[in-house]
Amino acid sequence: MSEYQYYEFQTVDDRLSEKEMQELRAYSTRARITPTSFINEYDWGNFKGNADVWMEKYFDGFLYLANWGTREVQLALPAGLLPAETARCYCSGRAVSTREKSGRLILTFVSEDESDGEWLEGEGRLSSLLQIRNELAQGDLRSLYLGWLLDVQAGEVTASEKEPPVAPNLDALSGPQESLADFLRLDRKLLAIAAQNSPCAKADSTSGKELSAWVASLPAREKDEILVQLVSGNAAKMGLEIQSRFRHRRGASQSPAGLKPRTVAELLSAAGRAVQK
Repeated sequence: MSEYQYYEFQTVDDRLSEKEMQELRAYSTRARITPTSFINEYDWGNFKGNADVWMEKYFDGFLYLANWGTREVQLALPAGLLPAETARCYCSGRAVSTREKSGRLILTFVSEDESDGEWLEGEGRLSSLLQIRNELAQGDLRSLYLGWLLDVQAGEVTASEKEPPVAPNLDALSGPQESLADFLRLDRKLLAIAAQNSPCAKADSTSGKELSAWVASLPAREKDEILVQLVSGNAAKMGLEIQSRFRHRRGASQSPAGLKPRTVAELLSAAGRAVQK
């Protein structure tokens, strides 16, 4: 079987400068490089850059896949939008991890399955997964719980360890979350068992009147700072930050109380019984 590797990086919050694009071009003469992306496919040879370093310096999202079974996704967002301790509660293994660098929180999801044998095209997948950044900024932690389940599936969590808080509406994933679960080959039986303890929560609806009142209450200096950022071309980044500020100040709950936490052994046992039925 011939070798195949796919690398894709995208930036959302900022565009690459001409200097940065030239820096990236030095690593590959064949890659497709734009002010918002770097894409390259390898049938021979290897990527000469460092994906972790590039995510810390240039990009907001990274997707990698190889035909021998490795799949990886990295997502970065401003550290203030998602508390690091919350991320670490779910992402603390080798299959899913988190790190902080240069004021950004970077999540890494890795799936390894040498026996998979499925041919998967990488093009177009990262754009959908990048929407998870917005969901996290809005307090939707379902993607983090999916990451924790991936660690369980990979055998990297001890049997006696209890699950972290189960995110609401785990039985009704968003489109990007479904894409993440599929890309990482998450066991659907395990996910279904986990979702049984997921509380049902209505979408957090915000009226225009409520939002207007909050904006009016902001200090003039803070409003000026927001306008400067918007005029400077940082609309996407500021959109995430404003959503996060509003959600925190109005006291929106991230995770309604669920049932008693289960151990990894209990989850795996229940998933095993479900497979036998």
